[in-house]
Amino acid sequence: MATTAPEEPTIGDIGEFGLIDQVRAQIGDNRHVLIGPGDDAAHISTKDGSFLVSTDLLVEGRHFRRDWSSPHDIGRKAAACNLSDINAMGGVATALTVGFGAPADLPVSWVLEMTRGFEAECAHVGAHIVGGDVTASDKIIIAVTAMGDAARPVLRSGALPGDVVAYAGQLGLAGAGFAALSRGFRSPKVAVDAHRVPHPPYAAGPQAAGAGATALTDISDGLLADVGHIAEASSVAIDLDSSTFVVPEAVTTVSDALGVDALTFVLTGGDDYALAATFSSQATLPDGWTRIGTVSDGAGVTVDGKAYEGITGHQHWR
Repeated sequence: MATTAPEEPTIGDIGEFGLIDQVRAQIGDNRHVLIGPGDDAAHISTKDGSFLVSTDLLVEGRHFRRDWSSPHDIGRKAAACNLSDINAMGGVATALTVGFGAPADLPVSWVLEMTRGFEAECAHVGAHIVGGDVTASDKIIIAVTAMGDAARPVLRSGALPGDVVAYAGQLGLAGAGFAALSRGFRSPKVAVDAHRVPHPPYAAGPQAAGAGATALTDISDGLLADVGHIAEASSVAIDLDSSTFVVPEAVTTVSDALGVDALTFVLTGGDDYALAATFSSQATLPDGWTRIGTVSDGAGVTVDGKAYEGITGHQHWR
């Protein structure tokens, strides 16, 4: 009797993080890799020191739309996503390279304005574009590699039972802005603008490292999802206290209009590029950091002691 061969799993079957896990199993290591895959950036040693490096990819129609955002906005967002990865290790970005793909009919002025936006965002930390590559593409693709320094890189894997969880930056605005734009609205402006151009708290990463943060990550996929990365990497449980969140007025406006719980945007909306960290309970939190939860023995992330019902954040192919 003939048998049917099982279908080969697709990346849609295993999802973003399943794919990353399988790719990580195929790659090697050497003495220069101080911190490899699994954090917001890698840490590489050189003969005269070390540096942080991270790569991010933005694709037209998925990460940005030209009818929603100006080229200047898109350049700033592309830079911010990558500068944030270095910030999320407790470091400061110093240089970036850019891979750029675009169709032949894209106006040169569009590319130059995007570059000006990119440099404007880099100016917040003193970084610059130092090279890259260009290629023909059916849609705009922006691939950025950021490099930087950190006095003490902070991993996701250092959280300990008894630690407290805190965040710096803003939560929920970009997610609410995306929801509004997706339904044809261009307001509230503060939320829509937060989706177009995020505002990472660039000083907060080094501050957290200096204050002894035990774990650190940026919030690009959603607070629950990214805090979940800390919980998994550290083999701990994290509980968030919903009463500690101050929901921005613009988020409430969008949630009321769409009939969605405003806390959903705070807990699961990505693209704000805030930071989440864990600190010893005896540590003094730096200015701008707000305590929102606790770390204990166990696994996973809960809200007010209960499992969160629903999608916890963004995953590609899911």
